[in-house]
Amino acid sequence: MAKRKPSEVNGILVVDKASGCTSHDVVQLARRAYRTRAVGHAGTLDPMATGVLVLAIGQATKLVPYLTSEDKAYETEITFGVSTHSLDADGDVTHTAPVPDLDGAGFDAHLNKFRGKFPQMVPKVSAVRVGGERLHALTRRGIEVELPVRDVEVRDLSLLSWLPPKLRLALHVTKGFYVRALARDLAAALDSAAHLTALRRTQSGDFTLEGAVPQSVLAAAAAEEQTAPPVMSLAEGCRFATVGTLSDTGVRDAGFGRLIANEDVEICPSGDLSKPLFALCDDAGELIALAEKRDDRYKIVRGFPREARI
Repeated sequence: MAKRKPSEVNGILVVDKASGCTSHDVVQLARRAYRTRAVGHAGTLDPMATGVLVLAIGQATKLVPYLTSEDKAYETEITFGVSTHSLDADGDVTHTAPVPDLDGAGFDAHLNKFRGKFPQMVPKVSAVRVGGERLHALTRRGIEVELPVRDVEVRDLSLLSWLPPKLRLALHVTKGFYVRALARDLAAALDSAAHLTALRRTQSGDFTLEGAVPQSVLAAAAAEEQTAPPVMSLAEGCRFATVGTLSDTGVRDAGFGRLIANEDVEICPSGDLSKPLFALCDDAGELIALAEKRDDRYKIVRGFPREARI
């Protein structure tokens, strides 16, 4: 059998993840579809969860730290009366409690406690490391440890419906927020028990479900049943940054990692100058570097080789 030619793909693919598989499973599909080991993702989705999973392929893996730090949006269903060890429907039942006797307005009042900034304890079934080991691995071995607490922010939290025992919510949160932990903490505040029975990520940064590739399409490409779906260019993937075009001098300076003069960067008219990072491209639209503004010059924080094309 002839050896398959290595991939030369570099870019971003937004996948609509299916339920019943891990985010790593989707990464593995992409590795086979694009014939490269260089694939990462911008934020784990639990096996039960579906929706937006942003994949970075080839040189785009350099963008993963920036993509991961972006806000996320979800729609979720929380079922009251039963709690599980994993805080979702995939876990074992740990205890039961009465369903809250509240109407929608009553629930919304309790949700106020979870709007804005507050500390959140991470779930014990999670990939967070404690003492060098993943919490889910420690939990499987029955080892109890003190769970880390992180500062999180809920920028928006809306009650979609309350049809006992099921509560449906829409939320917009910052990096590191666990929706499963929200179910746990909301139930505790109401002297009840609860767990997630559905979770769908509707947005990751500026990437939404609109135009997302169904996981089944990626799976078919991985099985060589069809061509792998096209990816966004590196520049298109930099929605977290303000886009600018470099002069020839700017391209040359960027290639050497030198500071770039202000006059060698033309900012896109629609650019959001409040963003701390700048995606600097050549006149063909190819991403050359990510940079930060330092007074009247730009300092390179990450460079990309000129051959990093789709």
